[in-house]
Amino acid sequence: MSHTVIIGNGITGITAAITLRRQSPQEHITIISSETPYPIARTALMYVYMGQLLPQHLDLYENWFWHENKLNLLQAEVVGITPEDKHLSLDNGTTLLYDQLLLATGSTYHRFYLPGLEAKGVQGLYSWQDLGLMEENTKGIQEAVVAGGGLIGVEMAEMLRTRGINVTMLVRDAHYWGNNLPPEEASIIARHLQEQGVTLLLETEMTEVLADDQGHVRAVLTSRGEEVPCQFVGMAIGVRPRVALAQEAGLETKLGILVNDYLETDLPYIYAAGDCAQFRDPSPGQPAVEQLWYTGRMQGETVGMTLSGKRTKYARGIWFNSAKFFEVEYQSYGQVPARHPAGIASLFWQHPSKHQSIRLYFRRHDQAVTGFNLLNTRFRQAVCEKWIKEEATLQEVLPQLGQAAFDAEFHRLPLKELLSVYNQYLQHHALS
Repeated sequence: MSHTVIIGNGITGITAAITLRRQSPQEHITIISSETPYPIARTALMYVYMGQLLPQHLDLYENWFWHENKLNLLQAEVVGITPEDKHLSLDNGTTLLYDQLLLATGSTYHRFYLPGLEAKGVQGLYSWQDLGLMEENTKGIQEAVVAGGGLIGVEMAEMLRTRGINVTMLVRDAHYWGNNLPPEEASIIARHLQEQGVTLLLETEMTEVLADDQGHVRAVLTSRGEEVPCQFVGMAIGVRPRVALAQEAGLETKLGILVNDYLETDLPYIYAAGDCAQFRDPSPGQPAVEQLWYTGRMQGETVGMTLSGKRTKYARGIWFNSAKFFEVEYQSYGQVPARHPAGIASLFWQHPSKHQSIRLYFRRHDQAVTGFNLLNTRFRQAVCEKWIKEEATLQEVLPQLGQAAFDAEFHRLPLKELLSVYNQYLQHHALS
């Protein structure tokens, strides 16, 4: 009986373990994490802070599940990997032998040097420990700054606003989440954030954290030369793969741990998957590092099959994403660039009074649909993926758009408006 060790109990590591167990009932499987005794739904951390969930509600499965499925959970930190001897060194002074090893070490919030970052009350939000620290750091405060405008930043802003804390969000781009949203959608989200009581400062970065005599943050300085009073600073400038352990073991890394399409590293019997992995040769237009919940799950399923002896190539399929900005839901399918690349155009409709929009991306030369960007409009994933895979044209998609409506009885699709936008596009290009 061989021994598979998985470092990391996030969605990738746990999915890999469960997949491996189903394929190999006799495999000895150990899952190591220093974060929590039992795996948790990390994406729901914010709801514990907001009082909508209790900590025990984060558990992915009942506690009996792990014993029942012979999955050994070990709460410890791996401090060293020796690939030559196939053993791990743990922070409790013990060692553990493995036959095959999966690194599912995830990400950590991006750290960089800035004067004053060591002040008390400055932190990111990724782990269970970060949530506990945020509880302590925000007790009794009135003002907070969130540095960064991504998904973690808006989550922190929502968490803080539920406790009546004034929030100033610093975003270095000209638009909110400018690397992912076109200007029109970014403006919709920006207005909504402001309606929720968030002060949004665009094209503004934090340059220094100012501390009081006790070493606690009292304000930040911005690139505009302004001083913003605050007693808490949330660092939300992105996440980076955890690669230190892999680097020390001699694995090849760049931004992440380099893997092939089978999630194999450059050393035998060692694999990497999830947020920490970076594909050596990603397909054109595809990200080398995939840091989404669903891609972590899919990579876990894929590498779990390979660990069972059924070597499986990772195939994500059509890209999709979803998120929530306070009360505005976001969905995207296919390629949805913030700025149109050569040969790509889009049709865009925006509700005149609501925070709602639809954008259809398409190729100019044949009008084949390549992506959907949606705010407060739910489309069925299977229908959108089918159209993208089949390279359906706008002429085919627009009359049938109702097929994609997830909740058509509650939301009227603006078919006439979109057809009007399409006709304007045709007229413009007929004249040009």
